[in-house]
Amino acid sequence: MHNAILKQWNAISLRTKITGVTVLMLTFGLVVSGVGTMIVLRTYLLQQVDSQLDTAAKDPSPFLGPDASPDSFRIEDITSAPSDFFVGLLDASGNLIVSNWGDRPEGSMPEAQISLDTSNLLEGKVFNVESGDQRTQWHAVATTVYLFGGDGSLGNVVIAKSLAETEKTTATYLSIFLAFGVGVVILGAMLTRLLVTSTFGPLREVERTAAAIADGGDFSRRMSDTTPNTEVGRLNRSLNTMLSRIDSAFADRARTIDQMRRFVGDASHELRTPLVSVRGYAELYRMGALQTPEDVAQAMDRIEKEAIRMGTLVEDLLELARLDETRPLQLAPVDLVPLTMDAALDARAASPGRIVSVITPEGPSSVFGPGVDSGDPTDENPDAADPASPPTNATRPIAFANATLARLRRRPRPTPVPVVPGVPAAEPAPVAAPVVETRPIVLAEENKIRQVLTNLIGNALRFTDADSPIELAVQVDDERRVAMVDVIDHGEGIPPQIREKIFQRFWRADSSRTRETGGSGLGLAIVSSIIAAHHGTVQALETPGGGATFRITLPLIPAGAPPTPPPTKILK
Repeated sequence: MHNAILKQWNAISLRTKITGVTVLMLTFGLVVSGVGTMIVLRTYLLQQVDSQLDTAAKDPSPFLGPDASPDSFRIEDITSAPSDFFVGLLDASGNLIVSNWGDRPEGSMPEAQISLDTSNLLEGKVFNVESGDQRTQWHAVATTVYLFGGDGSLGNVVIAKSLAETEKTTATYLSIFLAFGVGVVILGAMLTRLLVTSTFGPLREVERTAAAIADGGDFSRRMSDTTPNTEVGRLNRSLNTMLSRIDSAFADRARTIDQMRRFVGDASHELRTPLVSVRGYAELYRMGALQTPEDVAQAMDRIEKEAIRMGTLVEDLLELARLDETRPLQLAPVDLVPLTMDAALDARAASPGRIVSVITPEGPSSVFGPGVDSGDPTDENPDAADPASPPTNATRPIAFANATLARLRRRPRPTPVPVVPGVPAAEPAPVAAPVVETRPIVLAEENKIRQVLTNLIGNALRFTDADSPIELAVQVDDERRVAMVDVIDHGEGIPPQIREKIFQRFWRADSSRTRETGGSGLGLAIVSSIIAAHHGTVQALETPGGGATFRITLPLIPAGAPPTPPPTKILK
């Protein structure tokens, strides 16, 4: 039974529930207030009647005829009493002698047969009696008096007040209250229904939108935001946020699936080509087509190169898979200047015919290239000391350690000031405080940043001429609190329309760079993944004068953190 009632209750709409409960509470409140008010009103009216009767019990003369006295009563005093009250004179046994209602039917009079003994027991208190026809209630009091002019006979004077007026007043009030109460309940039900319907209008819109999304899967639909400060408005805002995240999640999922399919296809293609080559050379050898030692050596050389390329491809794929796992990085304060200097040394070792320059926030720090030695430019290059002949990257090589030592050797020693008796010593000239430069120290994993620089420099070495210079620039932006490293080459450059695509996996601008000249197409994708894991950015820019510039941007170490002092690098 309980489950059936609960099931029926749950089947009712929310609007009907709210309207029904509101009307029920309104009706209950009206009933309680009406009944309470009626009880209070009836009690008040009865107290008014009882108060008048209490006064009559103490002195009945005001309720008798005009000639009545408090001591004795005559028949004329009874018959001439006002008809608002019933006044009856009873003998000692309680029989009615005379009353002021003598011309009315006996059924309408109160049956007050009060003897002297009963009157003594009542002691002037108000008591209830009924009329002869049992239709009317009366409140009455009895007072013992001397009969017939004070001859010594005792009797009772009964003064009673009908409660018909009280009941009539109460019934009239109840009728008026019921009329107004029914009107209030009906009007309240209509207004409640109208208010609930208008308030739940946005909820019906939510219901329709949810149904449309459930039926058609259109997650681009959104709720209206016309009432942002209400409960429904906040619900709509929360639902819109949830739908946006769901839509974004589905879009990311679809994009991830598409990227995975393309990734698997490209990886299969990349692995299939060297495998076909290895299999072809193996079949040629098995079939005896390689007769001479030179042919066998050439086939083995090709197999080795294809195997090396497959190994590189597998290592790159493994690196990307590890980056996709979002493993926590081993973060530590890293100074980008020594890392950039090491990358420049590696680039010089890989391509001895190039000029590789490093530019730090303090200025040009080192240049490596043909004809560059490690001496002091003022010592080895006379032109460098001539202000009219400014040095260039080719004619102004700077080796960090030796140049620093040379400057220290040429620094003049301070000349002692002679002290003359009686003459105050001169105050030494104030020395300006050194300007503290912001070091490009970031919170990163050093090996990952080295890998980024290696990949970017390798990309520049691969797609530029053997004698084309390369610059590495380290910058600090104090306003944005970021450090930037630029890898600048002077090759063909990157067209603007493909600068975003080059960071995709297996994407190449030139399809001919797929075997010997090109890489696996994963180097820049690895760079992008590593920099993204460090909450930085990498972008491809155009080098002024021609070429490409890859800029990586990393947030500086937070202010107040104790950075590790940068190690001193002496490049030889």
